[in-house]
Amino acid sequence: MLTSGEQPSVEQLTLSALREKIRTNAYTGSTSGLAPGYLQANLVMLPADWANDFLLFCQKNPVACPLLGVTEPGSPFLAELGTDIDISRDVPEYQVFYDGRFETSVSDLSEHWRDDLVIFVLGCSFSFEEALMQSGLTVRNIEQGRNVSMYDTQIACQPAGRFSGNMVVSMRPFTPKDAIRAIQITSRYPKAHGAPVHFGFPDAIGISDIHSPDYGEAVDIQEGEVPVFWACGVTPQNVIRQSKPPVCITHAPGKMLITDLLNNALSVL
Repeated sequence: MLTSGEQPSVEQLTLSALREKIRTNAYTGSTSGLAPGYLQANLVMLPADWANDFLLFCQKNPVACPLLGVTEPGSPFLAELGTDIDISRDVPEYQVFYDGRFETSVSDLSEHWRDDLVIFVLGCSFSFEEALMQSGLTVRNIEQGRNVSMYDTQIACQPAGRFSGNMVVSMRPFTPKDAIRAIQITSRYPKAHGAPVHFGFPDAIGISDIHSPDYGEAVDIQEGEVPVFWACGVTPQNVIRQSKPPVCITHAPGKMLITDLLNNALSVL
């Protein structure tokens, strides 16, 4: 309970208060563990003449890119996500790519917005973390207050049009017993990447050092635990580097759009 004059921590904020902090750039950190119960989403913004190719890429790679919605060209709004959501302002940090090269990270898209941008909204594994915790499982990145660990892999995505590349995965460690339970739980959330794509032996999917993630932060893997890997919405950023669209804007890894939808809306059971 807060005492008189004490400010709530970011974890204690209501969804509307958190969104206001993000919109005004007062909070630019990871959204893992924030706004419990509400669906979080990955973002990819592309010029309209690249949109059909990326739509096909999502359709051919639904585990890595579970599509939740697509905006009209030039619009930062998608009513089905919430009535007070401006996708161009309500993400803690965006990454801007030109010709496949990372250019800059920003919290305000005003200098980079284009009237031909189409926004793809993709499901995120943060949406099933609540279900894992409600089942009594420890989600290490939340326990340690860190961004989730994410890695480039050698798992090839299905190419589509001008897009091709390898999958990025997120990792959460569990004991073998808890890993089985985590597989069962997350399989109910296909629009949040669903069941893991791999567990154990990181080198089998091209990860040489589990303690040095390519994105996010390292978390502790305790004795008796195995790493469990889920497809990740950072995959498009890896693909963009190879496909080289003239411009692309994404969320920064671990810093998602928080919607008005409930996580339970993604559950198939």
